[in-house]
Order: sequence, then structure tokens, then C-alpha cells
Amino acid sequence: MFKKILIANRGEIALRVIRTCREMGIKTVAVYSTADRDSLHVKFADEAVCIGKPQSSDSYLNIAHIMAAAEITNADAIHPGYGFLAENARFSQICADHGIKFIGPTPDMISKMGDKITAKETMIKAGVPVVPGGEGLLESVEQTKALAKEVGYPVILKATAGGGGKGMRVVWNEEEIEKAYTTAKMEAAASFKNDGIYMEKFVEEPRHIEIQVAGDQYGNVCHLSERDCSIQRRHQKLVEESPSPFMTADLRARMGEAAIKAAAAINYESVGTIEFLVDKHRNFYFMEMNTRIQVEHCVTEEVVSYDLIKEQIKIAMGEKISGRNYEPQLHAIECRINAEDPYNDFRPSPGKITNLFTPGGHGVRVDSHVYAGYVIPPYYDSMIGKLITVAQTREEAIDTMYRALSEYVIEGVKTTIPFHLQLMQNEDFRKGNFTTKFLESFTMK
Repeated sequence: MFKKILIANRGEIALRVIRTCREMGIKTVAVYSTADRDSLHVKFADEAVCIGKPQSSDSYLNIAHIMAAAEITNADAIHPGYGFLAENARFSQICADHGIKFIGPTPDMISKMGDKITAKETMIKAGVPVVPGGEGLLESVEQTKALAKEVGYPVILKATAGGGGKGMRVVWNEEEIEKAYTTAKMEAAASFKNDGIYMEKFVEEPRHIEIQVAGDQYGNVCHLSERDCSIQRRHQKLVEESPSPFMTADLRARMGEAAIKAAAAINYESVGTIEFLVDKHRNFYFMEMNTRIQVEHCVTEEVVSYDLIKEQIKIAMGEKISGRNYEPQLHAIECRINAEDPYNDFRPSPGKITNLFTPGGHGVRVDSHVYAGYVIPPYYDSMIGKLITVAQTREEAIDTMYRALSEYVIEGVKTTIPFHLQLMQNEDFRKGNFTTKFLESFTMK
């Protein structure tokens, strides 16, 4: 059993980890930037250490400061949450070098799945379906044109070190290749300090469906069913649900088997997610693996009654998992509540929350770190909470979500609540008729 865990993160995920640690009898250490001194994770942890200025590079991405905080508080483990250093192989290795357990996969596992080219090659060897495309990085416009002709338009250019839609361009014909190639490389270099890009066939009418997996230190791997994350804007997820309204029993079985193969191929240890693109014919293709807990893990927790943070900590302590797969028993939906203005192109809306009322009642869960009087800093991701509803059926979960959103009061800043209210009443969404392109034709009223 760990005696003390330092949470190398902020906001709702830091608070989420603190709560599970408290249930397990484990002491916690919060780290915070000067902009987060009044955040709830700082108040709820047993100890708190300021690690720098507001900018992430000076605080939540500053490995030296985080390690110093771990050493002075005698923490024997570090939980990275999601984002920041959660998928940083160097950070994982430094933790190991200092005798502090990184609650997540080993540096080698992170490296194998962090680079998309390496990950794709690993999946091909493991027999996991991948999107057709070229092997290796694109070195010139001429090579890109030749490969696009071979793969067949439309194609998509992606940053090998990328994520969040950065360094990504869809190309519909040869005339667009040169511009797309140049801008993708420039954006990749600016975002990730790595301008490597590669090509895949662009999957039309895709669903973004991911499989939650868990693996222990003894080679056991299981899956905990799927989440549909197709409602997204500029490759950023806004709504997630489980089970997917597009799923069939046969597809779930095949995708679950593929996800287990993917995790087993690298002897995966910890909880993680295998992300797939699924076309309109229910052909699925490996997209990437997230070697960390995800924002939307709550959806899975609600439909299979399974504390994923607790499981992650137990695996890190060396406990075995059951090895059995889980299927959803209920239906859960999560809406990300962001401090953004949906009537103004989702522009960030930092500032002071002057009034707050969170919804409740049967089947409602709110994961958030904000309160009345809290000042949302402009330096970090704009998500300020997650609203999750769970019910016997999808229709009931949507109805509960609409009711809960109607109760949710956040004043002083703009939020995405009006967007979610309109989405829950959208006929196509309610019928499950949507793809990752759904929001391109969705307009606020």
C-alpha cells in the first residue's frame, strides 16, 4: 500500500484522485501554480506545495519542481492524471530512477504508443486493424503526392507526435497537397517540436469509439466495453457516452478482442484506452492508444460500477486484476462543461464565478473543482466540470441530462451549458444518427 501519493495535476482530476485516495486510506499531496492557490484540490489534499508560476512550463510541466515536491513530502508514488506529464516517458523514467512509483505504464510502454508510427507498426504485428496508409514519415511534397495517389483520396495528414487535432489536414485532391503538407509540418513543429507527419486514408462518416482497457504487471488484460466520443468540435470531445448507440454485440466483441490484443502487444500495465475509427459499415481501425486515465473515464465507471482510479492505484501497487471483461449494464452520458461561449465560436471565458448551483437527484454525477467565488485562470484548459447522467436506457439518460443541465447555474462566465441543452433536444442526436462531423452542421439557436 502506498503511504502518500502526489498528484501531478490540477482541477477536477486532481480532486477525483484525492477522493479515491482518501477512501483507500492514502495520504495525498497537491501541487499547484500560483494561479491555482485557491483551487479545491489544494484545499482537499493532506499537504500542498506551490511549484511555480501560472504558465504550465513553470509549474505543471516542470519535472524538477514536481520531483522536489515529492521528495520534501516523502511521497512514494505520483499520479499524473491526464494531460500535462501523464504520457511523458521521461517523467515516468525519472520517477523510477528516484524510487517513486509512477501510477501508469512504464517509460517503454508510453514510448511505444506515444509515437503514432511506432504504434501503428506494433498494431499491425499484433493483428489489430489499422487505417490504410503509408509506412513511415513523409519527407517531401512529391512523395506525399505519390502516396496519396496510391492510397486514394481523400487522405489525412497527421503529426506523428500529435494530438488534439494539431498538425492534421484532410486532403481531397492533388491540388491541395502542397499547402496541406506545408501547414501540417509547420503546425506540428510549433505544437510538438517535432514536424514529422504521416498519411492515412481518410475514413468517411466515421464514429470515434474507444475501448477502456486495464492490464496488470502479470500479463492479465481485460476490457471494460466502449465509449462513443463522436460528438466533438475540432477534434476536441464535448460529449461521451456508453454504450454507443452504433454498437452491436458482434462489433463490441470484435473491438474488445482487438483492444486486448493491442494492450497485450506491449504487456500493458495500468488503465488505458484504445481509440478506434469506425466507418458506416462498422469496419473499425486502430487510431491511437492513450496510456493514461481519460477525461471520460466516469462514463465507464457509471455503467459497469468500477472505480478506475482505484484500479489504477491497485495495479501500480502490484495487485492482479480479475482478467474478466465487462459490458455496460446501464446507459451513461457525459457533457463537458467548459468556460467557453458557444454563441461566439466557443471562445474561452475565464473569470470569476459569481454564482453556482450544481444539479443533483437520481442518476446525476458532477465532477468539478469550481465554486462560487472561484476565479477561472486563463492559462489552462477551459473545462471546469463534467456532468454525467446514468439511467436504464439511452432515452432516459438524455432526459435526465436535459433536466440536470436545466438546473445547472454558473454565473459570471460563459459556459457550454446552452450548447448541451440544445444538443439534448436535437432529433438526430436523440436517434443516435451522428458522426465525428455532426457539429459541422450544428448551429446554436
